[in-house]
Amino acid sequence: MTQTNQVKLDPIDALQGRFSHHLEAVSSAHGDVAVVVSRAGLREVMAFLRDEAGLNFNFLMDVVGVDYLTHPEPRKTRFEVVYQLYSLHWGHRLRVKVGVNVGQTLPTLCDMWASADWGERETWEMLGIEFEGHPNLKRLLTHKDFIGYPLRKDYPTKKRQPLSESDTMVDEMEKRLRFKGLK
Repeated sequence: MTQTNQVKLDPIDALQGRFSHHLEAVSSAHGDVAVVVSRAGLREVMAFLRDEAGLNFNFLMDVVGVDYLTHPEPRKTRFEVVYQLYSLHWGHRLRVKVGVNVGQTLPTLCDMWASADWGERETWEMLGIEFEGHPNLKRLLTHKDFIGYPLRKDYPTKKRQPLSESDTMVDEMEKRLRFKGLK
């Protein structure tokens, strides 16, 4: 099918038709469209959202984690990882959420969207949510000897940390420069 003959699909209809077994919740209000998917179906659903021509969510804008420890309503999982998707072709947005508990992992999406790299690293560093298969899961914002996860609701705000020299990330920059033939 050529690009001109493609038809824009409604993300919720497309997901409910194909992945109802992986959808835990769906919402759409005031142009804010969101779905909650199971951990088991995350990669399959995300690949569909990216590859289906009528959806074409080719831009992963952000990956963030949320801690619901003190949330007033009971929840099945303590954390949620939120993926903000955008289709440059169709101009539509979608928020994909997946619940995760302490000790559970999520598969990395770095191989699907390069932009997942630092968002997953930050989510791991700040909340302790690990991403299986991530190519370089190491600290971005805190120093190498930092202990704990500072965005968890139960992190002691007055906790003292040992001070050490931060990782300069020079090794990462040099690797990228060599890969691009600039060094």
